[in-house]
Amino acid sequence: MRMDAILVVDMLNDFVTGSLRCDRAQRIIPNLRRLSVAARRADVPVIYCNDSHLKSDFELKVWGAHAMRGTKGAEVIPELKPEKEDYQVPKRTYSCFFETELDTILRAHDARKIIITGLHTNICDRHTTADAFFRGYEPIIPDDGVEAMDEQAQRQGLEYLKTIYGARIVKAEDIVKTWK
Repeated sequence: MRMDAILVVDMLNDFVTGSLRCDRAQRIIPNLRRLSVAARRADVPVIYCNDSHLKSDFELKVWGAHAMRGTKGAEVIPELKPEKEDYQVPKRTYSCFFETELDTILRAHDARKIIITGLHTNICDRHTTADAFFRGYEPIIPDDGVEAMDEQAQRQGLEYLKTIYGARIVKAEDIVKTWK
């Protein structure tokens, strides 16, 4: 199975250890590291899609200040630090596609199948998967490469992605094997 790009969504200090901490994020970090390393070796683009909020962003009314542009909280966690060849796409809403350059980057790489990883399965991953689907991409979700705040949100999020958008739910290791 050919994979055309990997998205690493919101693996930021504020979401992993900060103001909107998701303790469950710790369990996916090793898998995301393996996926990123394998993708780079296979010349598959690694694209970090990161909340980068301004004080005027409407999302802050729901979640409060988090991942504010230019702060430590808006930086990718040290364990998954982007390499110089990786892309970093700032976003101000749940979807990695909304008013960002992501679609342009993916089309420049002739990507069709995209692996969506990171936080949160039922929020940003869900909206990104929707926008990927509506743009004609094939979303692939490693169930051990995405996470939500609790088990119920995780299960429901994965089921929704599979049922509504036809996302292929796989294991991270199965993806890594295809790049060896």
